[in-house]
Formats: sequence, structure tokens, C-alpha cells
Amino acid sequence: MSGRVGDEGLVVRKIREGTVIDHIPVGRALSVLRILGVSLHGRHRIAVLINVESRKIGRKDIVKIEGLEPRLEDLDKIALVAPTATVNIVKDYRVIAKRKVEPPREVVGILRCVNPTCITRQEREPVTPRFVRVSVKPLMYRCVYCGSILTEKDIVEQLAGQALD
Repeated sequence: MSGRVGDEGLVVRKIREGTVIDHIPVGRALSVLRILGVSLHGRHRIAVLINVESRKIGRKDIVKIEGLEPRLEDLDKIALVAPTATVNIVKDYRVIAKRKVEPPREVVGILRCVNPTCITRQEREPVTPRFVRVSVKPLMYRCVYCGSILTEKDIVEQLAGQALD
């Protein structure tokens, strides 16, 4: 995948096989890569466009990953950090499947409660964190045990906090 800068701006070549994730909120492309477990030093060819113009949402990020098709559980996590994203699966340079992600109604064992006194945060209590979606815009989840609210900012920090290697 190579690009060039011309009169139209940066051009990124199409991928033969893989995934294109479009309409990612600005600044969250690297979070999407972390969720997918993609290493910058790994075997996948990656193109990341950050803060590009979008008629649909104003500004956006785009991720292209050659040779990777995300698992369904990865799509749920992507929806948590990029609820406006569209995932395109590419085979032989053609989009064969297109799916708009949707934040799941319930999240189990992926996030931790923000309330330090919640039963799910106590070492002596083997309780798996569970959250139900309260709203999509803005994205918010409620802990089923203590009622604390997780905001989109909390979710992004938890799912994308570690650095890419």
C-alpha cells in the first residue's frame, strides 16, 4: 500500500484482502488497532488516516489492514470506542461485506466499573463486571451491580489505554 500526495490530497492504494474500518471518530484509529491486537511491527500491512474530511461526520479516521478479518467479539469492542464506524471486508480488491457497528446492549467481562467500592472491584468477591447500555449518543453504560455510569471517555481509556508495540 503506497500513497502519494497530489492535487486531490493523499491517495492510499486499495487492499487486496483484509479490512477497511471507516467513519472512526477522530483520534481513535490507534485504539481500533489496539483492540484488534495489530502490532506496528507485525505481519499486517496497515494504513491509518487520521483527521480526514468526511461528508457524513465532518472529520474521521480510517484504518486499512491487509490480511486481517476481525472476529465478531472484536467488532463489539470496536463499537465501544468507535460507535459510528463501518467495517468493510475486502476480498480480491472488492468489498464483499459491509457492516455498521452497533454498541452491544450488554457488556460482560470486558470493562471494569469506575466505582472503586463496587463489588466487581473487590478481590475477595469473584464477580464478573456486567454493564447494560443506557444510551448510544452519548455512549453510556450502567453497572448492573452498583448503578455507576461508564461514559464513552471511560470506555475508550479502558479499552485503548495500553501502547501499541
